[in-house]
Amino acid sequence: MSFYQFYKEQILHASIDDVWEFISSPINLKEITPKYMGFDIISDLMDKKMYPGMIISYKVSPVLGIKTTWVTEITQVRDKSYFVDEQRVGPYSIWHHQHIIEPLSNGVIMKDIISYQPPFGFLGAIANRLFIKSKLNEIFEYRRKVLELRFNASKMKVKIAPTL
Repeated sequence: MSFYQFYKEQILHASIDDVWEFISSPINLKEITPKYMGFDIISDLMDKKMYPGMIISYKVSPVLGIKTTWVTEITQVRDKSYFVDEQRVGPYSIWHHQHIIEPLSNGVIMKDIISYQPPFGFLGAIANRLFIKSKLNEIFEYRRKVLELRFNASKMKVKIAPTL
């Protein structure tokens, strides 16, 4: 059995309150997931904030456009610090995702640590080498761009040359 960890971090030039407000709302998951994945929340969440024990169900097409049901449980939450989601039903044998935010002098550092085990033993290890790891990188690159635009775009300074 193969077991992997995937780690990403990103600096956001925003307050910890604003970042937490966004990431602690399951409704915002759709915004930070690539459109081609067909991500749809099927739980009736409305505008609820995450809490320990919360179950979130969604449909997603991670590979070849094949829709699958994914159910996660929010197992731990520390306000404005971190939350953990764990897969209960879905494509992985194990999925444990830590979302951590920490204040910096110029904003917030957001860290994601995903510990996962693909299904099917050695075939899962081959699948990880062939496409799972690169798919995770692709998804998190999309997310990085969306969050960059959401939190950092307004902080960018634009220099406009005078017209003659």
